Amino acid sequence: MNAQNSLPTAARWLGYAGALPFVAGALASLARDPNWAPFGHALLVHYGAIILSFMGGVHWGAAMLRGDEGPGPLGRSVVPSLVALLAALIGGAPGLAILAAGFAGLLVYDERETRAGRLPPWYPFLRRPLSAIVVACLLAGAAAWGL
Repeated sequence: MNAQNSLPTAARWLGYAGALPFVAGALASLARDPNWAPFGHALLVHYGAIILSFMGGVHWGAAMLRGDEGPGPLGRSVVPSLVALLAALIGGAPGLAILAAGFAGLLVYDERETRAGRLPPWYPFLRRPLSAIVVACLLAGAAAWGL
């Protein structure tokens, strides 16, 4: 069985369910309705920061399971949280752009870690489409904000 076919069903469903707030936030932002746009922007910034931090935690957990608890692997795993914090503090279109860059950069790192055998072979097959959705939603929100 190839890696794409070994993607756990629960991971697929939960991953795509987790993308729904990004889609909702982008749609609310793009509506340019004064009642919905601020909600959409806040949803994208705050949920984006939470999820980017969560994604960094994947690498913390993977490093612990491998017994690779040195400052390099653990240090790299906290970078997404620091990027997320910066984005949340800055907010607005720049914050959304920082989050988009953070998710794109993390995907590159995920691909590298998978090729090195440090993440499951199926992981990129989940991350690629979800990252595309998330980055597109964040950039749409940034554009609607006026970036």
